[in-house]
Amino acid sequence: MKKNVKVTHIIAEFHGCNPELLKETNSVKDILENSVRESKLTKIRSYFHQFQPFGVTGVVLLMESHISIHTWPEYNYAAIDVFGCGDKKKVVKAFELLKEKFQPTKIIKKEVRRGV
Repeated sequence: MKKNVKVTHIIAEFHGCNPELLKETNSVKDILENSVRESKLTKIRSYFHQFQPFGVTGVVLLMESHISIHTWPEYNYAAIDVFGCGDKKKVVKAFELLKEKFQPTKIIKKEVRRGV
């Protein structure tokens, strides 16, 4: 008999972030990749796209699943997904680190338990 697969999916909106952190690929990439590393998740690769005049979309593909972000610095806003299977503590830690680094003044968060 196979074990159940349990997945944690955190869907969040960060309002009131410092727009300087959201404008350019380098800062967004550094924050996401450092959060992955510090939470002990396993990066496979990442891809980020710089919009003009500003804003970033990016994803870090993980052995455990992925973290994605879309930023609108003109609104001090970021939409973030942290999707991970395995150790829920690592997924939650990654999310907490993102909160700490982007410093939103308001968070709208939904956690979805997925699995088969």
